[in-house]
Amino acid sequence: MLSWLCVAMVLTQHSIWWFPNLMATSFWGDPALTNSFGKYSAAGLALHLLQYTALGVLFAWLVPAGTTYTRLLLFGVVLSLTYYYFMYGYVWKHWDPLIPLYAADRAVLVAHVFFGMMLALLPRYARAEAHS
Repeated sequence: MLSWLCVAMVLTQHSIWWFPNLMATSFWGDPALTNSFGKYSAAGLALHLLQYTALGVLFAWLVPAGTTYTRLLLFGVVLSLTYYYFMYGYVWKHWDPLIPLYAADRAVLVAHVFFGMMLALLPRYARAEAHS
């Protein structure tokens, strides 16, 4: 997800640090909107990783063992897109309006689809970890 967002930021003629710095506006407001790496980037990355780690834990908790890959894929994408629409359609508009204002909507939507697809791989990694 972060890799895609870095590529998307470059394609939209921003620095790869634009999105993490945009997330950091939740803590520091306008001064965080820079094109360079710094304390704002680290805070934005931390917020981003915290959110999506929690979403991954929720996915692992909700999905029953033995679910087929197709259902995992469907549920992962639906969960991820639901989270996207909830966060960008409601939460960020009220908590930090700069995020929905300056985020590249389509790129972030695609990033959530990618994230949902990656969630479907979770049981494979869990089994591999259990056997090693």
